[in-house]
Amino acid sequence: MELKHAPTAETAMLIRQPVAKVFEAIVDPAVTTKFWFTHSSGRLDEGKPVEWEWRMYGVSTRVEVSEIVPNERIVMRWSDPPTTVVWTFAEMPGNATFMEVRNFGFAGSGDEQVQQAIDSTGGFSLVLAGAKAWLEQGLTLGLIGDRHPKGVSG
Repeated sequence: MELKHAPTAETAMLIRQPVAKVFEAIVDPAVTTKFWFTHSSGRLDEGKPVEWEWRMYGVSTRVEVSEIVPNERIVMRWSDPPTTVVWTFAEMPGNATFMEVRNFGFAGSGDEQVQQAIDSTGGFSLVLAGAKAWLEQGLTLGLIGDRHPKGVSG
């Protein structure tokens, strides 16, 4: 069965911080490690590949940024096989930011692509919730590490 529309993971969150601070939280691993991955080989820059690690899971991925528009947009490829992730940042009233994430380009059968999009939506929703908690309240919730605790299958 062929899909009429390629599955896309999409999620978004209002974060009550200025757009420059929210944008920097994604490109600067010193901030991003507070709510997402555990280690990075560097900050996100166009044309400069970096490696992100989740040491609690023993996994890593190469990240290649194809476009950065400061405080507006980041386009990157990651994972294996690679998918595209588009981050958009919109300035909102009250010194807030609406951050959206879209992940697409999944491989495999239609069912496999749909499952990857569902999994990615859940993962990025946790990332945005963690970013909101850190940026608004200074709280490290540990959402990513607690998503797949040892001893729980699935």
